[in-house]
Amino acid sequence: MNALVAVPADVEALFKPIQVGDLAVPNRIVMAPLTRNRASAGNVPTALNATYYAQRASAGLIISEANQICPEGQGYIATPGIHSPEQIAGWKLVTEAVHANGGRIVLQLWHVGRISHTSLQPGGKAPVAPSAIRAEAKTFVAEGFVDVSMPRALELDEIPTLIDTYRQAAANAREARFDGVEVHAANGYLLDQFLRDKSNHRTDAYGGSIENRTRLLFEVCEAVAQEVGAGRTGVRLSPLTAFGDVSDRDPQALFNRAVERLATLHLAYIHIIEGETGGDRSPQPFDYAAMRKPFHGAWIVNNGYDRTMAIEEVTSGRADLVAFGKEFLANPDLPRRLRENAKLNTPDQATFYGGGAHGYTDYPALD
Repeated sequence: MNALVAVPADVEALFKPIQVGDLAVPNRIVMAPLTRNRASAGNVPTALNATYYAQRASAGLIISEANQICPEGQGYIATPGIHSPEQIAGWKLVTEAVHANGGRIVLQLWHVGRISHTSLQPGGKAPVAPSAIRAEAKTFVAEGFVDVSMPRALELDEIPTLIDTYRQAAANAREARFDGVEVHAANGYLLDQFLRDKSNHRTDAYGGSIENRTRLLFEVCEAVAQEVGAGRTGVRLSPLTAFGDVSDRDPQALFNRAVERLATLHLAYIHIIEGETGGDRSPQPFDYAAMRKPFHGAWIVNNGYDRTMAIEEVTSGRADLVAFGKEFLANPDLPRRLRENAKLNTPDQATFYGGGAHGYTDYPALD
């Protein structure tokens, strides 16, 4: 008896258009947000950044690298912001270049919280966090990688201002002509720090119970959606990552409730990092289908996907779109390569963070 031969899934599943909130997206291939540390003085994007993103405009959707929403939100050197007129003007160069090449791009809104260093903070002050607990983590400053600094706990009366800062950053992204925004609530940064019980020891309305720990995420996303429209707002979550020294005793219950609350806002999408960021996809049991159940927007998955996995994920209906990181970094024409099953360029890790055009805009396309 002949062995059964697996029939390859149809790659065209990755190229079926889909509506993501208010955005008509031509394929299911998303460029993940990738920190590259190439902003100019004042954390302003430049023409070089515009070239980089325009080269990758064949993605169904580009999610920009993370942008600090205020000076206090910065955690790494030379990362762009979205809080000054110069930064808004710099990002207009990018969005115009992407749109001229037929692409769609949303901006990721970022506050690093305690994953920062006093040398990056205004006046050399301590970074902020839900609680005054220093993370066992490092960050990237002018001298290289260093331990993060001891944070101070945000006061309760500071939280409304923080929420409004996210709202204003979303308005700035709209002014810079982005197609939407993604609230970064993953990877151990500020909103994720509020979610997890290891980093959040507060005893007020933003700490303790799951309902309280999901409150800030909900209120931020509500404010952003009110500013730019729910159909142009997404959010990124990472239920199992320990990046940034965060964890939770019951991530399933926590993130089930987080998504349940977000579902009431009718957001465009939720973007999930499955497993450890950039690492083990299954560090512990987790039911992503149960987490997704109440949410009816687009579902984007991320972390370690290759062509075969992406096709299977979309054809099975487990996800609507798949985000690629390093593959997009080294392959500006990644959608074409996936469609044709062409060989991928190998990313040069030495050029990931900082530098100029080399390892940034000089990866060759198939042609």
